[in-house]
Amino acid sequence: MNTPKPLNTVSPELVRKTTILPAKCAIDLGDGSERGEYVDQDYILSRLGRPMRAINLMYCYYPNDKEWPARISEAYKDKDISYAWDYPYDDYFPYTGGLTKGGDKEVFECMKDIRKHGQDVLLTLTIDPKVSDRHLIAIAKDLRPFGRLLLRINHEATGDWFSFNKRATYAELGLFFAHCCEIFHREAPQIKLIICLDGYKSLKTEKMEKEDEFLPAIKAADIVSADRYLSLHWGWPLDVAEEGGRNFGHFKTRTIYSLTKKSAARYDRICRKHKPMVLSEMNADGDVTGPYEQCDMLREFCDMLKKDRTKWLSGFTLYQFRDRGRLGLETEDPNNKNIGIEQPLMKTFREIIKDPYFSPSFKSGAEVKLKKDGALSGAVKMRWGGSEDSDGIEMIYTVDKAPVFFECYFDDELKDKTLMLEINGRWFYKGAGVDFVDLMPAFFGDPSFVPGRIALRLFMTPADGLNSKKMGKSGGKNANDDWSVNQYYELPSLPIVRIGTEAL
Repeated sequence: MNTPKPLNTVSPELVRKTTILPAKCAIDLGDGSERGEYVDQDYILSRLGRPMRAINLMYCYYPNDKEWPARISEAYKDKDISYAWDYPYDDYFPYTGGLTKGGDKEVFECMKDIRKHGQDVLLTLTIDPKVSDRHLIAIAKDLRPFGRLLLRINHEATGDWFSFNKRATYAELGLFFAHCCEIFHREAPQIKLIICLDGYKSLKTEKMEKEDEFLPAIKAADIVSADRYLSLHWGWPLDVAEEGGRNFGHFKTRTIYSLTKKSAARYDRICRKHKPMVLSEMNADGDVTGPYEQCDMLREFCDMLKKDRTKWLSGFTLYQFRDRGRLGLETEDPNNKNIGIEQPLMKTFREIIKDPYFSPSFKSGAEVKLKKDGALSGAVKMRWGGSEDSDGIEMIYTVDKAPVFFECYFDDELKDKTLMLEINGRWFYKGAGVDFVDLMPAFFGDPSFVPGRIALRLFMTPADGLNSKKMGKSGGKNANDDWSVNQYYELPSLPIVRIGTEAL
């Protein structure tokens, strides 16, 4: 059944092209791991009010093990485990692509969900370093349709807890990562690979932790990183962080900041050029600090980034949205894993991601021609390249006071399109088949809203979450490769907009 269309609608005063530009420091978000389940992007967008640069998924690939492709904690649920990493392989969701036979392919549905909602995929994947090239090539081919995917292979590689660390030496792992780069750069060249090491543990040492062993990996990577927690209970879930305990740590924010910044400078020196530096996991653990100092530490770190003139960090990933412990914006309800209990950190995080320093910006472009009745004079070309580089349109309206109604209706030409809409700093998703979006949440509880001109921005995302050759460039020198990065669409008409500033 179609939503009835209003009689009193408003035409835009002006329509022009617009482009998404990267934030000064991007923010990504972890969604699911050994500590929590995946939460769908509709829910996350409704809670946070804007998409992230990327959403991090955590998976493992150990196809030669006899338990594969079972999740190892399920396969070992009747066995006594004394440490969270004492399983034959890592207790992440199994990556059921590659050369795996069977499996529910859940990872691909999650990645599609992420991309439909205007975000890039950040895939953390632990891989058995003994797999053959056939496996790596198959994974690269799996991932090529997912656009500008960020791939972090065998993270925290200088540690000793992951299964891949128990199957190869550090030097072997460095060579394995470099070899993965060779394969992915050939088979899926738009994918950027992230090397995640421990960086500096002390400000007094010349070299980073196990730097020599991982030199080939550092030089081959597209992006360099470290995981940094301001506090962490690494004994979770098998003990409680209490005074006198050993399985947790609480660090000074300035110390963590300095160690990470020094690591970024060292990466540059090793590579003899600048590569983007990210923090692939970052948070303070409420198990250690409690919920309020957790907020203070994250805010302190972000304030230091904003004040630092060197701008050395290109982004960080908050670990994570919903957690069974206290490392999430929500904790998982122990009675129902589908319900999250909001933590004070959620409010702090919302404030941080609204800060212009951590938010993408927009660049206005050429004016779009309209007919006298306000309709498009012809279809408008749009491009989805990713969360930091896409072309859409902005529709300009004037409101003389805070609206009571601000609604978008989509006719049959637009109903089956997948759109992301932004207004007053708030983002909305319109899925295929949806013909109405209420934009009023963009104005709820916003005392800073100033009447005047306001822009409603539209971007078209891949309707099924995948890039296809059909939606790539039809010609030109690089047309055969461009489809894996850019998707081109035509906007046939404008949404029907109703604005009201008085109650009926």
